[in-house]
Amino acid sequence: MSAYQTNDQGELMIGGVPATQLAQQYGTPLYVYDVSRIREAIQSYKQAFATQAINYSASYAAKAFATVAMFQVAASEGAHLDLVSGGEITTALKAGFNMQHTSFNGNNKTDEELQLALDSGLGTIIVDNDYELERLSRFASDRGATQDILLRVTPGISAHTHAYIMTGQADSKFGYDVASGQALAAIAKAQQLPGINLRGIHAHIGSQIFEVAGYVAEAQKLVALAAEAHYQPEIIDLGGGFGIRYTDDDKPLPTTTFIDALTPAIQEACAAANMTVPDIWLEPGRSIVGPAGYTLYTAGSRKVVPGIRTYQSIDGGMGDNIRPALYQAKYDVLLASQPDAPKSETLTIAGKNCESGDIIAKDVALPPVHPGDTLAVLATGAYGYSMASLYNRNPRPAVVFAENGKSSVVVRRETWQDLVDHDLDYDA
Repeated sequence: MSAYQTNDQGELMIGGVPATQLAQQYGTPLYVYDVSRIREAIQSYKQAFATQAINYSASYAAKAFATVAMFQVAASEGAHLDLVSGGEITTALKAGFNMQHTSFNGNNKTDEELQLALDSGLGTIIVDNDYELERLSRFASDRGATQDILLRVTPGISAHTHAYIMTGQADSKFGYDVASGQALAAIAKAQQLPGINLRGIHAHIGSQIFEVAGYVAEAQKLVALAAEAHYQPEIIDLGGGFGIRYTDDDKPLPTTTFIDALTPAIQEACAAANMTVPDIWLEPGRSIVGPAGYTLYTAGSRKVVPGIRTYQSIDGGMGDNIRPALYQAKYDVLLASQPDAPKSETLTIAGKNCESGDIIAKDVALPPVHPGDTLAVLATGAYGYSMASLYNRNPRPAVVFAENGKSSVVVRRETWQDLVDHDLDYDA
């Protein structure tokens, strides 16, 4: 599918609805998701595995975008969920999600979160460290329960991505280190503790990855770890991190390319180790929702710095998309009314927050832009809403789902009153 679609009048379309109509109806800033693209992305993993003689599970990594409506779409497409907080667990419960089809990740789960996971019947807890493992064993035993777990390990593989989103290398806050022997010891320990059923091993090597080699090395490393531990895993979970297109510089691989490389690598490694091939779990997040999401803004003031740059301000910014400031992430920007019109301006899209670094996109080519025009930033479906803040006390945008020419609000826009509702007076 192309990066975006237009109608006969040349207008940007999202889920069969003109983007300018969505901006007018719901206001801006506005997160909009083309739900059909979410469905197609989930199905791409099913289709890729369909030709492989291997059992699998694709769990949507909820941290990319977690709302009740999103979880309901995931459920309707047969995806599982990978959750990382009590808030995400509560969202899944409100969505009516089958909790047996969920997993729970994180490096510092609280007592309250672990107890919520147990009480809600959450399927698999991915244990990150001994402190968690011992508490979980105690909590499960106190309930007379046995909890399925995976052990998260750091296999010593550095993905080619931004330093902040590499997670598989030895120097990482996540998981049991393989090189030092921590992972081997954890496998032995988990098999002995009461209330624990160790089903397999998990790793995650990073995000926004465009190469197969890292995943193949990860799979081989996890099989080798299991063989060294004389342990037959039911599951090997390779995490997610599959890259998407933000700009022309990004060259994402088809889902089938990853699966077609991973499956034989695991089968061959297991055969060499005289092990049964385990089920393969993946946790795609960004690749499910990233390309499906758009952020719509209204153009406002402009500042021309002669010979240097033209700043075009918008009514949102780093409060609804922190990634450019945090990761130096780049995005394509379109004039929603005529995205394919001749591009005669070079503009830097500046947010309204009181920070010089509040820049959404630098030096992008656009048709003439005037105050009141709708600008669309593409591929914001992952980590825009999830990482949104209340900086400068700007309310967070609404979220709209669009599909088959219809649209509806799935997260209402916050108001100025919402911002003060949790504030209490202080009587000194």
